[in-house]
Amino acid sequence: MAVRRVVPNVQSQAMAENREFYGLLGLEEVMNLGWIMTLASPTAPTAQISVMTGDKTAPVVPDLSVEVDDVDAAYAAMRESGAEIVHPLRDEEWGVRRFFVRDPTGRVINVLSHRR
Repeated sequence: MAVRRVVPNVQSQAMAENREFYGLLGLEEVMNLGWIMTLASPTAPTAQISVMTGDKTAPVVPDLSVEVDDVDAAYAAMRESGAEIVHPLRDEEWGVRRFFVRDPTGRVINVLSHRR
């Protein structure tokens, strides 16, 4: 399994203000579903940050997203390790397959792969 990118998630009700603020640092909006907006560097597209008002289909807002090339393998590894699964593996309507797991410090990690 390989990691494709790691994205911090910021919970905020001020989407426009965050877009403007991070725009001053050179990030541009690359996705906006209303409840989640992702901003990325146009010259280094894996340099990203996501701003979320809340998570549309999960019980909590994750602290961090880790995109992997094989989310099913990641899920199996986490289950086998005994890690706490916060949100079960599922396909989401916006094109990702994901699950949430709690890390040893208590942070919630969104582990995902994009469906093709």
